[in-house]
Amino acid sequence: MLISEFIATVIGDKKPWREYKARVKQLPESYRLAVDALERYLTYFGTGGDGTAMYADLVDLFEQSAANHTPIRHIVGEDPVEFIEAFVRNYPKGAWILRERERLTLAISRAAEADSRQAG
Repeated sequence: MLISEFIATVIGDKKPWREYKARVKQLPESYRLAVDALERYLTYFGTGGDGTAMYADLVDLFEQSAANHTPIRHIVGEDPVEFIEAFVRNYPKGAWILRERERLTLAISRAAEADSRQAG
């Protein structure tokens, strides 16, 4: 096995990612800044899904919006976190992170309730 084949097997094909980044680079500045911010959020908080399809759809949305001169707030709304979380839910593998966030919130609530019962 060639080293390039090994790398492609381990980390996947970089061609779709490079194509995505090239498309983002072509966006008008304000749209590019918005996509970069959403991408950063997804990078740090995880998608758990097929990033290739999700990122391609994200850049499609912003390319179409830029072509139609749709204001960024009309795309993402007033709460960009809500927007990107809803966006991720459209990808089956991405739903796991949302379930885990809900599970964490519920577990901490239960622990806090138990703590207050013990203290009281």
